[in-house]
Amino acid sequence: MRTETDSLGSIEIPADRLWGPQTERARALFAIGSERFPPLLIRAMGQQKWAAAEANARLGELPLHLADPIRQAANEIIQGARDEEFPLTIWQTGSGTQTNMNANEVIANRANQLLGQPLGAREPVHPNDHVNLGQSSNDSFPTVMHLAAAQAVQFRLRPALETLATALNDRAEEWEGIIKIGRTHLMDAVPVTLGGEFITYARQVMHGVARLEACMPRLLQLPQGGTAAGTGLNRHPEFDTVFCEVVGTRIGLPFTPNPDKSEGMAAHDALLELHGAMNTVAASLMKIANDVRLLGSGPRAGLAELILPEEGLSSSIMPGKTNPTQCEALAMVCAQVMGNQVTVTIGASQGHLELNTYKPVIIQAVLQSALLLADAAESFARNMVAKLAPNLPRLAENLAKSLMLATALNPHLGYDKAVAIAKLALHEDLTLREAALRQGVAAEEFDAWVRPEAMLKPA
Repeated sequence: MRTETDSLGSIEIPADRLWGPQTERARALFAIGSERFPPLLIRAMGQQKWAAAEANARLGELPLHLADPIRQAANEIIQGARDEEFPLTIWQTGSGTQTNMNANEVIANRANQLLGQPLGAREPVHPNDHVNLGQSSNDSFPTVMHLAAAQAVQFRLRPALETLATALNDRAEEWEGIIKIGRTHLMDAVPVTLGGEFITYARQVMHGVARLEACMPRLLQLPQGGTAAGTGLNRHPEFDTVFCEVVGTRIGLPFTPNPDKSEGMAAHDALLELHGAMNTVAASLMKIANDVRLLGSGPRAGLAELILPEEGLSSSIMPGKTNPTQCEALAMVCAQVMGNQVTVTIGASQGHLELNTYKPVIIQAVLQSALLLADAAESFARNMVAKLAPNLPRLAENLAKSLMLATALNPHLGYDKAVAIAKLALHEDLTLREAALRQGVAAEEFDAWVRPEAMLKPA
């Protein structure tokens, strides 16, 4: 152990750890749960501190001999080399102050180490005076939230959804000419195409991508520069502008200063809007997952219109059973996202006066949803959609047996006559054609009127 001293007194810290007194006290004070921020957020902490040091150096606020080791230490966090130095759970002060100070202390200690000083020296680099220069947890942590969320959407979730949409669209094109029975209310309906069903799924996913894109302008506005209460106290007048230029260049996204810093600190509507879009994506993906497992149900006693891939997983007791495991995994992810929507909604509504104090749980839920949806979408595309096959004999059988082809008789015989034919076929176990002939319809008329391929578009 080593002993460090700060404004609150002395405290023992594990000798080989880079964190300092504030982090060590928080470890003891907030021993709550096991949920920790994902690596993406820790990387974003490094990006924020690196950009702050760079901006302050450019503005002459931070001497280069201090800025250089601070940037180097922050870059190690960005590269993922210091994940073990962030031991705190998300259950902490609602401003994220403990994680912000965790980063300040790790960077200060590492910077001093690079300058030949022992851990805990607090000089020449100080965690508050230099690493946190011109910043507050109140504006830095929400900035990190935006950095992490924007990258999760742009570089992870959006590409994953586009992969799934492409897989669905490929199946739609391949199966465009396969006519099958449609179902409404889970009951037989008029004909559709198997390709048509899958183009609907592809469009749902691409609409989800468009909804995510629509959120980006608000997500790219950063509250950095608001400091404690949105006024910008104790920072250079140009710090917010230079910071956004620096971090935008580093990450590759067009971040801009939020013109009202308080809006980005006291409220998190941009993140709630984003999660609302992800919640819609989750609803779409759950519908798709459920449709695929319904169409693949069987193989003999269900709909069995799709042949599910045999991935080698089976029942622990029923030999050779193939289950829609990818559908189930995707549906569970969607359920988690829907639960996170409640968390983010409640958290975002709690912006009391100049500060929202639900920041850690909001960003934890947002990132969990984004990363889970991305993983699940890619898995579903690769392990389910790409390996599906149509059960052509079953599709043809179900179409031929359908009584709802009687809908094509409406313009010729009227609704009531068509109902009588359909009911006769159902009650006496006849084909629709046999029932129509019993009702006086000529065979050549029935064959001309009831053609499934002609029922796929307006006539």
